[in-house]
Amino acid sequence: MSNTHPAVSSTFQAIGNTPLVRLNKVVPEGSADVYVKLEMFNPTGSYKDRMALAMIEEAEKRGDLKPGMTVVEYTGGSTGSSLAFVCAVKGYRFQVVCSDAFALEKLRTMEALGAELILEPSIGGKITPDLIPRMIERARELAARPDVYWTDQFNNRDSLVGYSEIGHELLLQLPQIDAFCAMVGTAGLLMGVSSVLRREQSEAKIVALEPATSAVLSGRGAGSHQIEGTGVGFLPPLFDYKAVDEIRSVEEERGREMSRRLAREEGIFSGISSGGNVLDAVQLAQELGPGKTVVTVAVDSGLKYLAGDLFS
Repeated sequence: MSNTHPAVSSTFQAIGNTPLVRLNKVVPEGSADVYVKLEMFNPTGSYKDRMALAMIEEAEKRGDLKPGMTVVEYTGGSTGSSLAFVCAVKGYRFQVVCSDAFALEKLRTMEALGAELILEPSIGGKITPDLIPRMIERARELAARPDVYWTDQFNNRDSLVGYSEIGHELLLQLPQIDAFCAMVGTAGLLMGVSSVLRREQSEAKIVALEPATSAVLSGRGAGSHQIEGTGVGFLPPLFDYKAVDEIRSVEEERGREMSRRLAREEGIFSGISSGGNVLDAVQLAQELGPGKTVVTVAVDSGLKYLAGDLFS
């Protein structure tokens, strides 16, 4: 039976209510069930659409963002694409600070949606500890103008309004959630979902994930990696240690391999941070055993990474 969605009056209404699917091939026998929320079904193919809409509309409600103003942000690409989409529909000019360290597809998507790109050069095409701070400082300079609203995603708690919707949807989609894990970038996804699960008296174990080579949350030093959207090299202001039960690190190459397995074995076409999410979800499933349920998120589409070496 087909599941036909009703006609809607705006692309904003196409955000959210994404499918939740059980993995069948990459999870070993004798493990808990693993479910993945497919966020590539959002309009720009990313869970960041939820955050972008929330940051813009909450600012409008407060009067911080008014017609005729310019929106500014620093981003590795997916946030920029989502903000470009929201600003295009609402009619705001959007300036975005990005870098050549991030996927070319993301840069072109932002431009296609009307964003004005300002590129901060990387060192060897990698996300080094100094890159994000340099991008933030460039955005701060742009935001000094009085006609600018800086969404400032790492410090913007409005993003939690958007991400909490994932938690609400999960509780409607599954009767039982024993563990939830996700890679940490701004930390908005993990904090938004964990707040809902905890508030609704879910006993789910909340696990924060980060690149093994830049395990700042674990108390180790910042380092270089190529897992876009995570491992920013400093403690994200939105991250709350009390909201998580455990912090684990993800080996980048193993995350890449899981991304390829998801595409070839499960038909889930997503990026490397999604591979990292599933890699640890499978590990948790093996630890918890049959009768339990582990949930994570495929945060975006693999179409954003075809120019790189992830699927080559």
